[in-house]
Amino acid sequence: MSTEAETTEEAIKPKAADKYRVESVEKTEPPEGMPAGNWHRYVIGQGGSKIEGLKPGTLKAVTQHAESVASDLNARATGGNSTYAARKQK
Repeated sequence: MSTEAETTEEAIKPKAADKYRVESVEKTEPPEGMPAGNWHRYVIGQGGSKIEGLKPGTLKAVTQHAESVASDLNARATGGNSTYAARKQK
């Protein structure tokens, strides 16, 4: 027998398919006005939502950055600590 609190907690908890994840990282041309270099485009997705970013660096470094952003977004969505989450006032 489950309590109402358990049912509510389960309803709020995101499923694995609902989490943000890195969908792709690929080499690309630098954005207009930016210096030439080793640029990559990354896509982070959650269902139909997509976040695209451009970042200079190695494939490994940009992939790690994109994974960190996805992790922060997931933490924010579940009420955890995120670099990008608004801070609670005391």
